[in-house]
Amino acid sequence: MVYDRERERRNDAVYAEHKRAVAAGEKRVLRKTSTGELFSYAGDEIGFTPGRGQAQVSTWWGMGILMVFSATLFIAMCWLFQRPLWEGGAPEWGALWPIGICGFVTPYAFILARDEYKATQLRKLRGSPKPGTSGVVDIDLLELGQERPGGPDTSR
Repeated sequence: MVYDRERERRNDAVYAEHKRAVAAGEKRVLRKTSTGELFSYAGDEIGFTPGRGQAQVSTWWGMGILMVFSATLFIAMCWLFQRPLWEGGAPEWGALWPIGICGFVTPYAFILARDEYKATQLRKLRGSPKPGTSGVVDIDLLELGQERPGGPDTSR
């Protein structure tokens, strides 16, 4: 990692502005952008934060695809559950678990896709950069004047 003094100055300025805005009562979220710079987003400009360590969905349309897949699986499992009833048999009880899981995932994915779509439109309207895929910002390292790992050695 190369130390970039100019980027650190910009990050310090963004963090100071973020602290002022939060102190003034604004709902702000401090995140890194897709380019690695810090940015203080308004609360409604952040849709959802993708998970870490597994396959990630990071866009509203990706979450929409997940919602459609889950809804299709829900319908198929409902059909599988009821099919034996039409032939005079007992229902397929094993299909209840996938029905329950898809019944939860489908509306949840819809809500996440809707919120991310609204946030994307607001960011475009306001000219805010796209947030990065990690929502983690180490606040301890952002306090003004503290040493940063990978920075120049100032202990001389």
